[in-house]
Amino acid sequence: MNVQQIKQRFGIIGNSSKLDHAIEIAIQVAPTDMSVLISGESGTGKEIFPKIIHQFSPRKHGQNIAVNCGAIPEGTIDSELFGHEKGSFTGAHESRKGYFEVANEGTIFLDEVAELPISTQVRLLRVLEAGEFLKVGSSKVLKTNVRVVAATNVNIENAIQEGKFREDLFYRLNTVPIIVPALRERKEDIHLLFRKFANDFAERYRMPAISLEDDAVYLLTNYRWPGNIRQLKNITEQISVIEKNRKISNEKLKQYLPIYEGSKLPALYKPVDSKTFSSEREILYKVLFDMKKDMNDLKRLVHEIIETDDNNINLENVNTHILKDIYTEGHKINESKMRKPVEIKNESRPETNIVDTEEIIEESLLLVDKEIELIKKALEKHKGKRKNAAMELGISERTLYRKIKEYEIES
Repeated sequence: MNVQQIKQRFGIIGNSSKLDHAIEIAIQVAPTDMSVLISGESGTGKEIFPKIIHQFSPRKHGQNIAVNCGAIPEGTIDSELFGHEKGSFTGAHESRKGYFEVANEGTIFLDEVAELPISTQVRLLRVLEAGEFLKVGSSKVLKTNVRVVAATNVNIENAIQEGKFREDLFYRLNTVPIIVPALRERKEDIHLLFRKFANDFAERYRMPAISLEDDAVYLLTNYRWPGNIRQLKNITEQISVIEKNRKISNEKLKQYLPIYEGSKLPALYKPVDSKTFSSEREILYKVLFDMKKDMNDLKRLVHEIIETDDNNINLENVNTHILKDIYTEGHKINESKMRKPVEIKNESRPETNIVDTEEIIEESLLLVDKEIELIKKALEKHKGKRKNAAMELGISERTLYRKIKEYEIES
């Protein structure tokens, strides 16, 4: 069965090459018993791939159980997965089979596998390596023949570095990786999905389907969609129910698109040159740098006035001089230089020498130094929690980890 037939059978919408590649891998690995790790952001549709793998495997007549590991309390997760004996804990009034026992000869899908406690990860590793497990409260070793497919929306490698996920378990699960692309990486599919959802909701609510004007289509396809397909579907449903005018304009669509961490609406593209900044943080650095140059020029001018003892300086000329220096001589200022004491002589009183012993230490305004400072402050604020620090800084957790390693920052 080819990719197009798989899409029709499982109701997959999209023509993205990245999506097709993920489906092809699922088809190829399905006949084997290899463990599969599906990674991708929340809302991208990862749950479809375990169904594809199970349906085209020799286990298709067995059980296919999906378990959301993040939705089960830590105190009961072992019982849910491996079962328990009667009286093994408070409330265990009778013996119970776990998912691994029930799904014998079938497939078990562990969604959000990175949320498993470390102790449960040890049990899972034993199942993957030897096909053995123990019920909670039992010493009898049980056997199971289960094909494990796992999924996660977090960076497992970062979780390993933070001690939240076992490295050996990662390698056992990641025998075959499948990466599901985010919706923003499938721009050609966004409007197609919107039309599909709009028609579905029109049929459900018995009303005309909504459509988009051209400028609204551009906005739709260039929005970042942090919630991916799930968010697109929800917004389509909102518009379908609320809007009386079934032709949606650009301005009307904007009202339904939440803005996260600043604007994520599309911006006009301009070639990058010396006056173009890739982020708001760089713009802020530029403003601070210009302010620092202003202060340095003012200090230099005051010293020049004192040295020349010129009481007739025209203030208008001074302002012109400052502005000219700011834009033409700013590059001559050394940020790391410490100002030396300045000896000031008064010609009318030769015997008096005034020595200015103030030391002015310039603060470093290099982007790298500021970036290190911001990362340290964010980590300190969130007590070393990199995920929260990354959200505070407006960058991905993977980028934050790379910068911490690059700058050798202790966290």
